[in-house]
Amino acid sequence: MPRIAINLGGGFVPGVNAVITGTVLAAAELGWDVVGIHDGFEGLLFRDHYPDGGLIHLSSASINNAISSSGPVIGTAAKLDPFRVRTVTEENQVEEVDRSDELLELIRRHNIDAVISVVGARALSVVLKLHRKALRVVAIPESVENDIAVTQLSFGFNSALSWTAEMLDQAREAGRSARRVGVVEVVGEHSGWLALQAGIAACADAILIPEIPYRLEKVAAKLRSKLDGRASHGLIVVAEGAQSSTPQSEPATVNPLKASLSPLATSSQGEHVIEQSGSAAKRLARELQRLLGHETYPLVLGQLIKAGRTTAVDRQLGIAYGAAAIRALHENRSGVMTAFEPPELKFVPLSEAINKIRTVPANSLFLQTARSLGICLGD
Repeated sequence: MPRIAINLGGGFVPGVNAVITGTVLAAAELGWDVVGIHDGFEGLLFRDHYPDGGLIHLSSASINNAISSSGPVIGTAAKLDPFRVRTVTEENQVEEVDRSDELLELIRRHNIDAVISVVGARALSVVLKLHRKALRVVAIPESVENDIAVTQLSFGFNSALSWTAEMLDQAREAGRSARRVGVVEVVGEHSGWLALQAGIAACADAILIPEIPYRLEKVAAKLRSKLDGRASHGLIVVAEGAQSSTPQSEPATVNPLKASLSPLATSSQGEHVIEQSGSAAKRLARELQRLLGHETYPLVLGQLIKAGRTTAVDRQLGIAYGAAAIRALHENRSGVMTAFEPPELKFVPLSEAINKIRTVPANSLFLQTARSLGICLGD
């Protein structure tokens, strides 16, 4: 009887248990055995950290109530890279060690025939490298930013979108009561899908995304026309990766300690050289307040977008993704990712999905919708 392992190699997204449920139920129909690996691959590489040895048997009975629970039954891994495992040496120094061969040997030792990995965009390359070292693997895309290439809808995005729109409504009401302009930052370092679609749903005054460099004067003009009409508040949605098309009016200073700790430290990131979240909202709110003479307030949603309920769309999609991964293995496919291309779920080679970002195209229907609603995009 084939034995399949499943792990969650990305961060937490709402409803990940739906993927596990779909995997287990589809495997049960074939008479296959399923085990879950705790916390990415850590359940195998650090077995002594877990009372059950790092693996958990998953059956139809054991996951009966899992789909409606919020926490993942097998845990998640913020980093899924057995090629770069942090280890403390005898000299008490921290170094990164390649433990991929050890991992593959452990997989064979536990009689695991294939692995289904639920991963984000960054971990896809790790899964591909393991496949090239002879691991049978199928990847399932998860992303609250919907930025994974070759699939139109990543698991977790719909739930994050719904909850983000609700929080934008709350931010609008807070701005109304305080008579301020709310500048709300949402995740989206390279892709603006979440900011764009949630901003449209909340009827924001302006939406700024990484794909369209914005002109601050355009955003200010949009708000000025609204505030001059006796409105006392406004709402701007900005993706964390949105950039101005003109240089900053004043250079930001870099804390020397943070600059020495972070390889990404640049003068443009200022106090956010290590944790960039919040820099876009803070900068934009400050500059708009100077131009408008109207009080603004920055608000960062960050990881809070993952705190909402799982939508029915994501629950169905997760179950379908899990079942499709089992179907791929049953058809002797490996080194592929399940991709949603409405109305079908297809399988695409991992090599086509890595090192690519699904960005908002210039002819996107959502951009056309935003412009027709009078929403400023900064261009």
